[in-house]
Amino acid sequence: MTARILEYHPEDMTITAEAALLLSDLQAELKGGGQWLPVDPPFPERTTISELLSKNLSGPRRYAFGTIREHLLGLSARLADGRVIKSGGKVVKNVAGYDLHKLFVGSRDTLGTILQATFKVRPLPEKEVVLRATWDVLDKVLDSDLTPVLLDLIPAHVVIGFAGTNAEVDWQIGLARSLGITEPANLDYEREFWSLEPGPQKVSVLPSRLMEAVKEISAESFVARAGNGVIYYRGGKPPTARAPDELSTRLKSVFDPENKLSA
Repeated sequence: MTARILEYHPEDMTITAEAALLLSDLQAELKGGGQWLPVDPPFPERTTISELLSKNLSGPRRYAFGTIREHLLGLSARLADGRVIKSGGKVVKNVAGYDLHKLFVGSRDTLGTILQATFKVRPLPEKEVVLRATWDVLDKVLDSDLTPVLLDLIPAHVVIGFAGTNAEVDWQIGLARSLGITEPANLDYEREFWSLEPGPQKVSVLPSRLMEAVKEISAESFVARAGNGVIYYRGGKPPTARAPDELSTRLKSVFDPENKLSA
């Protein structure tokens, strides 16, 4: 049976969908109402809502809009023992109980199987423009009055994007040009990077150390979220392996005490 959108209330800026629904189908429905869910993993046409949540997927625009955690209002999930739990609500101003549903974000199905989810959404921007320049402009951008929605570091270039009303974007383009950022660009590098196998390694650093860390890693290929300090790369120096933290271990024991789900 085809996965469905269960509820959509444009006036309330909320949408509820079954977990098997493709993100691209969700976005298409929202676009009809002049809205969108502000997350942009590279392949929405083959990413389900369940994958989006369980793998905590995101893309370049996380710099402005954050990850899916910031937009998740509630969900229902089936635990390892067959029980179905619900957490959160279907309205933006929801203060009922703890945000237990956000524990499932990034859990990779180790706590349970997500069945459906509710999100808060945003209006589509009137205009979006993507530019690029050489690495030496990064500090200038960070020290300026620019407020980009995306700021990525890739080999040889900084990619910067602006979105909002026509007036807002035009003003930022003018300021960007004064900093020497004039070359039109797109996000093709994002899909190209994530289409390669094997999957990349990941390391997080302070944004102020990002350029230094990229040079230290000496990666064969990489995409770095310059505003967030997250570096995805292939080749180069491997990151230090981390053991599961105590909180994650305790959560696993509560939701899946018999360890039936993947670790």
